[in-house]
Amino acid sequence: MKKTVIDVRNLTKTYQMGKMLVHALRGVTLKIYEGEMIAIMGPSGSGKSTLMNSLGCLDQPTSGEYYIDGTEVSTLDEWGLTLIRRHKIGFVFQSFNLLPRTSAQANVELPLIYAGMPRKKRIEQARKALEIVDLGDRIHHHPNELSGGQQQRVAIARALASNPAIILADEPTGNLDSKSGAEIMSVFRTLNDEQGITIILVTHENDIARHAQRIIYMLDGVVARDENVTNRTR
Repeated sequence: MKKTVIDVRNLTKTYQMGKMLVHALRGVTLKIYEGEMIAIMGPSGSGKSTLMNSLGCLDQPTSGEYYIDGTEVSTLDEWGLTLIRRHKIGFVFQSFNLLPRTSAQANVELPLIYAGMPRKKRIEQARKALEIVDLGDRIHHHPNELSGGQQQRVAIARALASNPAIILADEPTGNLDSKSGAEIMSVFRTLNDEQGITIILVTHENDIARHAQRIIYMLDGVVARDENVTNRTR
């Protein structure tokens, strides 16, 4: 039986926009298992980004329960959430968020510096992560010396550097051409297949979503469908 790494129970999120209440999540309940690769899809305003932010402990739910590896995170204070983000979760965003005047290696080291890792150890971790994404020969290159796909691979290496159990990727191919997007999805597939990292990605592209084993469709703040993928993209 697979281990449950994420367990969300009746999660809600309500925003105040002027005089209007926006119900971004309306009682979402789902489980994600260790080693799964999951795509979250849905139209604009469906709640998919709010769900991703909640799963990443970037946004506190209004109500409901959220467990990571059996730890209830929905009641943690900010420091507790920081520790979860630092040690359990790696983040990859649509915009690469790389420091422009800093080498690939230094960009990957950045979260390890904030985590207080000794210099020798973090250099070792950063180089290992860059090798995993096939950028071992680009460690001293700056972002403007790398293609868009290579910059996103640096961002993936940065997410990997702290050895997270889970990677959350928000539209990771959104700024890339189709060829680079396919290369990035190949990296995610390798991380999932060979290292067993649980990967959750938000995408609006059907061909990207079909790399996943399972697709969760959001609509109006609820899970409209939760389906296993029978013919995954290769």
